[in-house]
Formats: sequence, C-alpha cells, structure tokens
Amino acid sequence: MSPLAKVQSILAKPFMPAVCFLSGVTYDTLTLTRIDRLLDNLILLLYLVLLGALIVLTGRLGVEPPSDHAKLASYSRFTRWVLESRPYYPMASQFLLGGLFSAYTIFYSRSATFTGTAVFFALLIMLLVANEFLRDRLSNLRLLIGLYAVVCFAFFTFFLPVITGYMNSIIFVIGAMLSVAVVLRVAQLIYRNNPDRSRREAIGMTFPASALIGMLVGFYFLNWIPPVPLSFKFGGIYHDVKRAGDQFELAFEKEWYEIWKRSDTTYPANTPIYCFTGVFAPIDLNTTIYHHWYYRPNDNRPFTHADKIPLKISGGREGGYRAYSFKQGLDPGDWRVDVEAEDGRIIGRMSVTVEGQREANPTLTTLSY
Repeated sequence: MSPLAKVQSILAKPFMPAVCFLSGVTYDTLTLTRIDRLLDNLILLLYLVLLGALIVLTGRLGVEPPSDHAKLASYSRFTRWVLESRPYYPMASQFLLGGLFSAYTIFYSRSATFTGTAVFFALLIMLLVANEFLRDRLSNLRLLIGLYAVVCFAFFTFFLPVITGYMNSIIFVIGAMLSVAVVLRVAQLIYRNNPDRSRREAIGMTFPASALIGMLVGFYFLNWIPPVPLSFKFGGIYHDVKRAGDQFELAFEKEWYEIWKRSDTTYPANTPIYCFTGVFAPIDLNTTIYHHWYYRPNDNRPFTHADKIPLKISGGREGGYRAYSFKQGLDPGDWRVDVEAEDGRIIGRMSVTVEGQREANPTLTTLSY
C-alpha cells in the first residue's frame, strides 16, 4: 500500500472527524493567546474574505463537477482549477467556518460569565459543533449566507474596539452595520448579471441573514453578548490592598489546608473591605469599568443595588489592568460585586458573605498580583 493510500485509509476511520475537531480546537486554544494580536486578527480577516469568495463561487457556479470538458479545456489553467474544484466548495467552506467558530469560541469564552452573556457564547459553541455535520448542506445559499452573517458579526464586535480604542454602543452598532453591508455585498456579487438568479430570490436569501444580525443586536442590548475584547483575569475580596513596587499585596483569611483559596469568602461586619480586580483590555483601549455592589440580607430576598464605583482602566498588560474599590461598614448578609463594562455588560462577578462582628482578629495571608 502506498503512503498516500495509508493516509487515506486512516482518514476514513469513523473516529477521525472527532480527532481532527478536538485537535483543531486544542491547537487554537494554545496559539490564540491575545485578542488584540495583529497576526491572529489578520488571519481571521483572511478567512472571512476567502469564505465570502467561496460563497460567491458557490452561488454563481454551483457545486456540481463540470460536464463540458471540451469547453473546459479552452479556459486558462486557473479558471479550469476553479471550475474543477466545485465539488470541494462545501468542504472548504466547512474548514473556514470551523476555524472562525473555533477562534470566536476561544475569544468569547474569556469574556463570558455565567450570566446573560453566556447566551451568545452558547450559540457559538452550538455552531462550532454543528459545523462538523453541515458539509452536505453547505451548498445551500440561504444557510451559507446566514452563517456568514454570524461570523462577520462576531468578528466586527471585537475587532472594531481593538483597532479604534473605543468600546461603546456606537462602535457596536457600526460593527453590526458593517456586517450587514458585507453580507449584502456578497449577495450582490452572486446575483449581479446572473441570469440564473432573480431579484426576488436575492431578497429571499439576504433577508434572513439581515434579520439574524438584527436579532444579535437585540442580544447586545439585553446584555447577552460577552464584553469582548475585555476579559476578567483576576478578582477577589480582601482585608487590605497595598502597592509594593510593580505588585499589589492582597491580604485575606486562609487556613493552612485551604491551598486553593485566593480571596475571602466570608468577612466580618464593620470592617473595611476591598474588591480587587485585574481586567484585560487591548493595548490602545482606554475605558471605564464599574464595581457594582449588590446586597441582600438573606437568601429569601433578591439582591439590590448598594453602590456603583467607576474605575478608569488602560489596556496592554497581559495580566489585566489592576484596580480596586473600597467599602466599609457593610451590613451582615450576602454581598456581590459585578464588574461591568461601560455599557453594563458583566465582565466578572465575586461574592462574599458578611458575618457578625468577630471577637478575635483573623490570621491573614498575603498574595501578590
């Protein structure tokens, strides 16, 4: 058996798609380190351009192999290659979609929390997994354009804040409008001067994709989209926070056996309390985050607003921009601090239970960050 035949026989094994899928996700997890790295973003942009070109070719040429070989021989070598590759268009589209959804899942996972922002992240995971089973359906233009709308939207949502240094509702809406414009341009290239396609069919193809982007804009205003490119690196509740050179010294209660503990989970009442966080932002992004304090006296009551403290942050530091807020005289009960972006989306969340006044002074451990 030739080496090529051996490779083909291995790839034909039923478990190989799962192996390739997991290998690809693992590789992306290890190599996609920062959301603001220029090379990674240029690669994703190249994937978007290639996928758009493939959708145009699929719409204009179809995916059936050419039948007129005499006419095919009269074309240039490149044109013949494009035409002869038509049966492989769905496979190439699946590869590009898989790369994009894998990268987006990794980037958005770093900003998602177990709150409403998990909705869009869950959608990306479902599309990443579903893409493995869509190869036979990726000749369907309506499906292709719909998926293309999602990948364009997910890209511009984080790419525009990275390159502009601004993160707000206006930048987000501009990204959504760019996504619609790109999708409409791809559709225009499919249907322009194409006698096999009607104007009515073009509207039928693009309307669902535009409506999908509109639905995702609604997700944003419901705070269901993670606050990319911001991500929560570190956070906790502490007895004291002091600057020591380039580090912060964080003091908290810890028993000798609590090797996993990195912050306070219970706290004495009427004692000064600190909330310390490290939030990653791209190099040129300067924005405001908020430590939003909530309180409830017991489990039977809902959390209510107690205080909202603004903190200016600057991007670039690998471990996140470090900042803290300070409170004192907290009432006994459950306290929660939501770390929020300017638009209200949650970056991270910390909780602590404030107990009654203690007689003995606690033994504190110091952590450097």
